[in-house]
Amino acid sequence: MERALYGPDGFFLRPEGPAGHFRTSVHASPLFAGAVARLLATIAEELDTDEVDFIDVGAGRGELITGVLAAAPPGLRIRAYGVERAGRPDGLDPRITWTDRIPEGGVRGLLFANEWLDNVPVDIAMVDEDGTVRYVLVRADGTERPGALVTGADAAWLDRWWPLREPGERAEIGRPRDAAWAAAVGSLAAGTAIAVDYAHLRAARPPFGTLTAFRAGRELPPAPDGSRDLTAHVALDACAAAVPSVDTELRTQREALHGLGVTGTRPPLSLASTDPAGYVRALAAAGEAAELTAAGGLGDFLWLVQRVPGAREARGAHEAQGAQGVPGVPGDSGHGGY
Repeated sequence: MERALYGPDGFFLRPEGPAGHFRTSVHASPLFAGAVARLLATIAEELDTDEVDFIDVGAGRGELITGVLAAAPPGLRIRAYGVERAGRPDGLDPRITWTDRIPEGGVRGLLFANEWLDNVPVDIAMVDEDGTVRYVLVRADGTERPGALVTGADAAWLDRWWPLREPGERAEIGRPRDAAWAAAVGSLAAGTAIAVDYAHLRAARPPFGTLTAFRAGRELPPAPDGSRDLTAHVALDACAAAVPSVDTELRTQREALHGLGVTGTRPPLSLASTDPAGYVRALAAAGEAAELTAAGGLGDFLWLVQRVPGAREARGAHEAQGAQGVPGVPGDSGHGGY
């Protein structure tokens, strides 16, 4: 999966980029970038600064980060980083630093990863006819066969986050995603980290996994030949637990965007007679907002929101706890994960 997606001839290094093959929230409407820009401005206020970092992880060809810069309020100075393995796109705004790794240390602002974790490579596990959990081996053409027994840290992760019991059941082992997300959040000195993705939670894991592939807008059988996107939904609750002792929220995209003012409310019909052009624009925006928040579609994406307090905020919270005698919240001590 690593080679097929990110190797020398990997899918994500193709000139057309992800937008040439599938449609994300970023491509669906500029309302998405506008909502992220408002969120970034709010975080700057929380950090009491007019200069803030914006880290776009899995930046594609710079569509989101370009939209955020365009929609940012006047006076907000943004240090913008596009994190992507593909090379810098032609014509990209010179204010954007393009890099293949997340900046380390001193980052204060918003780290935003839209549909990144679903493309972090994972191994697949399956229960064989004897009830034994084994790795799934695959050829470049997608042909599969059972491999070695799943043991050690991978087995512990499955026991904790995605137990497999019946023959034929499959799971994607999410440890690499937990580690990737923990490292991403760890890059923040203060601010908020958000992962937006296809996701599922422990209480409702899909029994046969979610690995699939896309190319040119069509779903295809997964095959690691470099010609197609390989993607699997994310166990976001496991990712969340990989970063203990921070404020954490899991919400649907519908809830998150409604909170940022993207509601899909149709304009009043009376506007059509007083401002026909404005009515048409508002109606189009309402349609785009509806797509971004639709049940059964983009609105069902999950947002993992984790907030890293700055030194001043952390000190204030500690003093408040001390004054009120509020006990600290213990970190997650279960085995597995990261």
